[in-house]
Amino acid sequence: MEERKAAEESLQRNERELQQLIDAVPAAIWSTGPDGRPTYVNIRFTQMTGATVADITASDGSPSLSVVHPEDRDLAVAAFRRAFTTGEPYLRRYRQVRADGSYRWTETRAEPLRDQSGNILKWYGLSVDIDDLIIAQQALQRSERRLQQLVDAVPAMIWSTTPEGNPVFVNKRFMDVTGTTLEDATGADGMPTLCTIHSDYRDDARRMFMESFATGISCMSRYPQLRRDGSYRWSEVRVEPLRGENDDVLQWYAVCVDIDDEVRAHEALQQSERSLRQLVETLPAMIDCATPDGEPIYRSKQLREFLGYNLEDLDGEPSRLGATLDAGVHPADLEGVKERYARSLATGEPYARRHRLRRFDGEYRWVETRAGPMRDEAGTIVQWNVICLDIDGEMRAQEELRQAQGKLARASQAASLAELSASIAHEVNQPLAAVVANSHACERWLRADPPNIDRARKTVERIIRDANGAADVVGRIRALFKQSTEARSATHISGLIAEVHDLMAEELARTRTQVNVIIDQGLPQLSLDRIQVQQVFSNLIRNGVEAMDRSSGDRYIRIHARRDETSVRVEISDRGPGLPFPDKIFQPFFTTKETGMGMGLAISRSIIESHGGRLWAEKSERIGATFVFTLPILANAV
Repeated sequence: MEERKAAEESLQRNERELQQLIDAVPAAIWSTGPDGRPTYVNIRFTQMTGATVADITASDGSPSLSVVHPEDRDLAVAAFRRAFTTGEPYLRRYRQVRADGSYRWTETRAEPLRDQSGNILKWYGLSVDIDDLIIAQQALQRSERRLQQLVDAVPAMIWSTTPEGNPVFVNKRFMDVTGTTLEDATGADGMPTLCTIHSDYRDDARRMFMESFATGISCMSRYPQLRRDGSYRWSEVRVEPLRGENDDVLQWYAVCVDIDDEVRAHEALQQSERSLRQLVETLPAMIDCATPDGEPIYRSKQLREFLGYNLEDLDGEPSRLGATLDAGVHPADLEGVKERYARSLATGEPYARRHRLRRFDGEYRWVETRAGPMRDEAGTIVQWNVICLDIDGEMRAQEELRQAQGKLARASQAASLAELSASIAHEVNQPLAAVVANSHACERWLRADPPNIDRARKTVERIIRDANGAADVVGRIRALFKQSTEARSATHISGLIAEVHDLMAEELARTRTQVNVIIDQGLPQLSLDRIQVQQVFSNLIRNGVEAMDRSSGDRYIRIHARRDETSVRVEISDRGPGLPFPDKIFQPFFTTKETGMGMGLAISRSIIESHGGRLWAEKSERIGATFVFTLPILANAV
């Protein structure tokens, strides 16, 4: 409830700030409720139309649209109701009243504001004066009609046909450039001969023109066109229909533009691209380029030689990308690579992953692949550029180092445990031996005939004394490991989790484990020994990583931190085989791992309990295991 109230107050503040901003905007802006009830007009709206919120609100609370011209009002009302009913954006042009009583053409747009569930919270509208634009458009239409009469004088290659495609006009520029008259361009059947188009392109051009004449859709084409001297130069033709008031085609007009210089420049650009490609071929890295959907279109020489085949060898496959991944990526890495590629292609996020790739000789080598999208000015992905680096030597060295560190750590743990065990055994053995000896003596005194109760009582007193001595020994040993509170400080759990994630980033990347961290908003500070709680996080995450070594499928760990009354609750879940003995795993020396010592979880629980919290394990509903611990919130935390 507090979070909801805070969210509502934040929303109200944002709305007030937004209204202040909108009032300062030099445009007519208004808003309504989800049902269309007017709720706000900015100062510009009132200044422009002379109307307030009350003026545009009907008696039943619906928008009255009193500022709309009576002849346009019914259609505007119908459009408003349709928008409020369907939730679709509203766009309408109509005449709108001004403060002086005149009417001017206005374009109004309205968009719904939705919550995370898609429910409409409000409608926001913007009205823009377009009266000058409408007047200009009307003048333009009159000008176009006059322009049709003057088209003969235009210094460009222009021709026109009937709606059916029969040539009716070619201008002087067309005849001067091509040496062709209207009669030359018209066949015996009345249709265009297209005699100025190079014979290799003529049939394709004819099909395009006939399709446009039949469908009424404009067209554009490029082809070599005849010149008066008998040569051919590249031309671009654009054909557009002139339509009547009923949108029927009255006539077709075409404009031909000489683009020969542009074509030659394009060929020079292609030559430049070839030079750039040669440069890429010499880079000491494996380069790949792909279409927006991930299909490879180019591979550098280094990558082709590494894989042992050319890109064209995959042309018979349903997908070049799929064939490449299936043939090259190690089977153990394939699913993760495909999933990550699919996510990047779907979202446009850069791709980065380490995996094993099959070389031409059959050896799998570790590589690091990174891919980034290349976008046009509109932000649309036009190409993916990929770089692949051979890091096999580095990965093998890291693995050897990790194994050596692991062996050293286990040896050190074993030695420390052996020394500790010997010390404990020595300290405890003497009082325990005395307890056993006195117990036998007590038994003999009690079996005597008659039983010697006084001697037996004295023996029991010695047993109690020796047992207390053993307890004192154990107490002193436990005191050695008692957690100190001097190093604790106020800490945010989110920062602690981020630090642990950074510390384990290399190990997580090496094991291809994904970590999803969810931290609820507004978590208070905790009084923690930062290093000790980091050890708990590292231990639980590493247990999850090692548990998933024995399972197939995605390697995924989920960390969720949220508030639980007077404490912060942290859940760490994996997708391993689960916990067969959830009640025993916290017992010292109990382990399910071949090389484990069974002390990690016991120590972790001790650390959490020393902070006033609890640590326990839960079986997940479907797969894996979940470890949960709580940490108390500071008394003065907000």
